[in-house]
Amino acid sequence: MQVALFLPELMLILMALILFGATLTPMSTGALSGLALVLAALATAAAGLGFGAEGALFFDAYRVDAFSQSFKILITFGLFLVIYLGPTLSGVEERLRPEYYLFLTLSAVGLVLLSSAVELLTIFVSLEISSYALYVVIPFRRQREHREQMEAGIKYVLFGAVATGVSLYGMSYIYGFTGTTYVTELAARMPALLAEQPLALIGMVLMLGGFFYKLALFPMHFWTPDVYEGAANETTTYVATLPKVGAVALLIRLVSLGGVDVSQFTWILGACAVLSMTVGNLSALVQEDLKRLLAYSSIAHAGYVMLGILSVGGMGSASAIYYIAGYLIMNLACFFVIYQLAPDGRNVTFTDLKGLSRRSPLLAFTLAAGAFGMAGIPPTVGFTGKFIIFTAAIDKGLYSLVILAVINAGISAFYYLKMVRAAYCQPQEGTETTAMHLGLPAALFGLALVLLIILVGVFPQGFLAIAEDAVAALS
Repeated sequence: MQVALFLPELMLILMALILFGATLTPMSTGALSGLALVLAALATAAAGLGFGAEGALFFDAYRVDAFSQSFKILITFGLFLVIYLGPTLSGVEERLRPEYYLFLTLSAVGLVLLSSAVELLTIFVSLEISSYALYVVIPFRRQREHREQMEAGIKYVLFGAVATGVSLYGMSYIYGFTGTTYVTELAARMPALLAEQPLALIGMVLMLGGFFYKLALFPMHFWTPDVYEGAANETTTYVATLPKVGAVALLIRLVSLGGVDVSQFTWILGACAVLSMTVGNLSALVQEDLKRLLAYSSIAHAGYVMLGILSVGGMGSASAIYYIAGYLIMNLACFFVIYQLAPDGRNVTFTDLKGLSRRSPLLAFTLAAGAFGMAGIPPTVGFTGKFIIFTAAIDKGLYSLVILAVINAGISAFYYLKMVRAAYCQPQEGTETTAMHLGLPAALFGLALVLLIILVGVFPQGFLAIAEDAVAALS
């Protein structure tokens, strides 16, 4: 029975061990990608089989319930999609490709552990497992003239070190006031402490501030554009999606400790959410490199997700889970187009998008679906997610935050629609307009992403029901 509780984690650890063996023997990129894809599919199946499992492990520091299992399915399925998106690893140095898959898997192990951790030190160790694996793979890009990947790797490590120090410092305050590191015991003591002790409020904000690094939420967002731009397209796809899912799982657990009646705590985090939306959207308006644009977009979306997390309980937390799942799909759609447009691993700009509708109607439509979704245009999952988040925040009385979020959503439409306009505009004279022929797997992947973006937005009831059940398990 204990093995059943730990089945997804065991499968991912087995995957890491097999990939470690692959680093010791010569293997073609195709065989390596196929092996990683099959193992990721088995890990996703293991997470699905363990969905109904409940229990506690490791002296109650590790809790398996509907909440953790929902995020494990999202993380393992996301890993499968990221591997499927870039089977050739054209942007990664050939000699480092086995290690690349190994470290991606180790990062996913850390995120899966993070979703079940209910003790502060266990949370910290899980977070570091995920982070250290990514520190290694950020520079795994094929040699570039300006070696942007090295700058990206250094910045990611330095900001990660700062985030770790801030988080540990906050944890020390929390432990000093409560005498415990268990989340269940903290939940009973923190609301009263936050209302009476200013230092407890500072400790909680510092602890969460360190975790904002994973979500790229203001003020821990400065690393994002340079890392997105400098890392390989495949690596950026991973960094832009799965760590965000793990961060949402963690923040939902920890923000719920403070309750909804502590105004200072709520408004500090609310200010971070609004500043994240504003800084992200305004900075994205002037970007030409698509990965930098999507980096600032991710900063803005972190603010929207935080608004749902602040609407603690019931529909609020469920809306955050629904939104981050939709964001995973929409972001993958945009990075899928980038990957197909740059088979040599280079960065893509708006110039590369011109005339895309003539070269590949499917790629142009996939990009449009992803951009419309992130702009919040119906009937996409992005529109439904924003609508549910704003409704939950209104129910909690966060009216000013919702007004500012709606204004920011309007601003974001400019640069998302700019992407679509570039894809459907006439190409410039002398620009290459040769038709792009996608392979069957790539075409099916793009079509599946478009269908998911639309169908999950039009029929959200089943997904929201699962999210509500997951949130109910926290109580």
